[in-house]
Amino acid sequence: MSDLFNPAIPAGAYDEFLVEALPAARAQRPWTPADGPMPALYLSHGAPPLFDDGPWLRQLFGWAQSLPKPAGILIVSAHWESAPLMLSSAAAHTPLVYDFGGFHPRYYSMTYDTPGAENLARRVAAAMPDTEPVHQHPRRGLDHGAWVPLMAMYPLGDVPVLQLSMPTHDPDRLLALGSRLRSLREEGVLVIGSGFMTHGLPFVTRDMLHGVVPGWSSDFDAWVADALSRGDVDALAGYQRAPGMPFAHPTPDHYLPLFVTLGAATDPSAPVRTAIEGYMMGFAKRSFQTVG
Repeated sequence: MSDLFNPAIPAGAYDEFLVEALPAARAQRPWTPADGPMPALYLSHGAPPLFDDGPWLRQLFGWAQSLPKPAGILIVSAHWESAPLMLSSAAAHTPLVYDFGGFHPRYYSMTYDTPGAENLARRVAAAMPDTEPVHQHPRRGLDHGAWVPLMAMYPLGDVPVLQLSMPTHDPDRLLALGSRLRSLREEGVLVIGSGFMTHGLPFVTRDMLHGVVPGWSSDFDAWVADALSRGDVDALAGYQRAPGMPFAHPTPDHYLPLFVTLGAATDPSAPVRTAIEGYMMGFAKRSFQTVG
């Protein structure tokens, strides 16, 4: 019996998805200044099983298609925690980081050949104050928190992509980091925080693999949804006291990119627009975009 974790054809759902997605991707209208600032996004990024989840692939692609094609993408992933601030390689054909284990060899041979992002790297560096310079890593590629969802959203790989490290666990500092990136949105850059709205990997059960959603995941997801709808950034920053904790996030890395996204909004306390809901393996896929 095949499922997301034992597919009959590894990444076969992605192959089928590309047949219908590529023509639409080629027809996507590029961003222009008349469109105004691009939104900032928080997305739950999945892992190799995303390539075997046709509905989720289409949700991410449909979300990207609802926006003009960005001039560039700057993404902060849960999987690169590094201080001082660092940027991935800006050269074309940036390599991928296969930072996962135990999967079929197909997933380790997937590629995502993006254009050079040197201009975007210069703009990011210019946006940082002298007290927090950003360092260019000459060899660091895109980790799966970046390339896996982007292969669904922008399957042509024709948008320059840079990854920025997450330098702290302090929500206030991450909000400030996002605020420094805000001006990039006015240039057509899509700022993305990439994590997973719940990520209790140590607490996965066999039932969760078959669709059961544990209370700690649904409770935390409902709490976040309510706080986002009210624009209550202070409550979100106090996530350690939220329902479902600490099971929903035994480590905070997949939750915290949310604050980069909110910081990049014109008004971090404005309610957001939910793009994706639901669960995968019991984890909340909640993903949203800012509206200002």
